[in-house]
Formats: sequence, structure tokens, C-alpha cells
Amino acid sequence: MTDTTHLPDGAYANFKNEMSYGDYLGLDALLSAQHPKSAEHNELLFIIQHQATELWMKLALHELTAARDAVIAGHLNPAFKMLARVSRIMNNLIQSWDILSTLTPTEYSSFRETLGKSSGFQSHQYRALEFLFGNKNPALLKPFAHRAEIHAMLSELLHRPSLYDESIRLLGARGFVLDASALSRDWSQPYTANAAVKAAWRAVYADPATYWDLYELAEKLVDLEDYFRQWRHRHMTTVQRVIGFKRGTGGTSGVNYLKSLLEVQLFPELWDLRTEL
Repeated sequence: MTDTTHLPDGAYANFKNEMSYGDYLGLDALLSAQHPKSAEHNELLFIIQHQATELWMKLALHELTAARDAVIAGHLNPAFKMLARVSRIMNNLIQSWDILSTLTPTEYSSFRETLGKSSGFQSHQYRALEFLFGNKNPALLKPFAHRAEIHAMLSELLHRPSLYDESIRLLGARGFVLDASALSRDWSQPYTANAAVKAAWRAVYADPATYWDLYELAEKLVDLEDYFRQWRHRHMTTVQRVIGFKRGTGGTSGVNYLKSLLEVQLFPELWDLRTEL
């Protein structure tokens, strides 16, 4: 006989007219969104891995956008919470590569052709993350030209200051002397390191008691880039493990392209000044 003593009162409720767990989470749509193109057992892993990544990126974008707006408003404490959360999301994404790396070259090759030209390079959420971080490149809008709404969203992010741009503008608002080019420029272009910005951050690190919130902002940004770099590195090693140096399905050079991304610095002054501290 089953003991139901400790079950909640609603365990056997009739949810015909009530919202259930599955209703709240939209599980019917979520769990029916996997459509393998082959009969291969391992393709479901590949699909779920990437769908889960897109969900986590959706949350990361939600947090980063709010964090950027909080920095603009000078409300740094809420921004710190949001940036810390994004770092944890990145850590979760790093660990998720461990699951995909169980896919052997033979297993992946058995369904790779069904992907056609689809590629993570075409992820508009990943591109939005990079634009928010400040890694801008107008040419990267082209893969989204056929999706007007997505193209418009990415174009808006491309042409407005990034999270780091707003952090630099906050330094200017706090009285640090910065070059005009650091405060107003063509935001669609990639950021390049600036000596005056580096000097401002150096002053913050030299006197954290006076500039504690800016000091903490700097460290939250470093944390974020640290995790983002690890995510990129784990992506590269997983791809090399599964396909070696084959070209990517979307036409990139595969591992060599991913290796080139490891050289990108999002917040260069915060890393460069460490040699001088």
C-alpha cells in the first residue's frame, strides 16, 4: 500500500481549470521542439545541447541589458548582482561542453550532413552577447538580413554603446579625464584600447577605498570576460575533439576560426594594467 502521508495537499488535484507546472513552463512546446533530421540516436544530444545553450543565452542577454542600463543610471549595486549572475551562467555553459564532448567523431559524422549549412555562427543571441560586450563588426549582421526583426535588434545593439563603453562613460561622469573619442565615437566599430581609459582604471585600482564601486565594477567585468574566454576555449577544444580540423558546417574554418576568437580582448585596459599594478 502506498504511503501518501507526506504528499502535498494538491498532489492529486484536478488541474483541468488550474495552472499546472507544465502549463507555467510551457513544457508541451519546449519538449516538442526537438526534431532530429536523421534516425541516429546521438542527434538528440546535439539538438538539446544547443537549445539549452540558447535558453541560457536568453537569460544572459536579459541580465546584461539590465546591467548596462543600471550602469548608465549609476546604480551599480544592482548591476553587480546581474553581472555576477551572468558569470555563473557562463560557468554553467562551460560545464555543458562536457556533455557534448561525449559525442565521438564517428557518432557526429553519422548525422552531420543533415545540418546543411546551419551553424552556431548564425546564432543571433550569441551575436547579441558579443555586441553587448563590445566586440563589434558590422559585417556580422549579414547572416541575419533575411530576418528583419532580428536584424533590427542586432543593428540597434551594434550602433549603441556596449556595456564596457557605458562603464567608460561612467568613469568620465565620475570626474576622470578621458579622451573625447572614448566618450563619443562610432559605436558600431570595435573598441580599441585607450591610454587615458587605462590611466583611469589604474587610479581606481590604486585607491579602492575611494573608488570602491568602480573597483568592484572593474572586477565584475574581469570575472565576466574570464568566464567568457573559458567558454570559448572549451568550445574550441570540444570542436577539435569531435571534428578535428574539418571546416565548420556554416563555412568557417572550424577550429582555426575558434582559435582566432581566443585572442579577442573585450575589456583590454582591465587586463593590460595588471602588469603595472
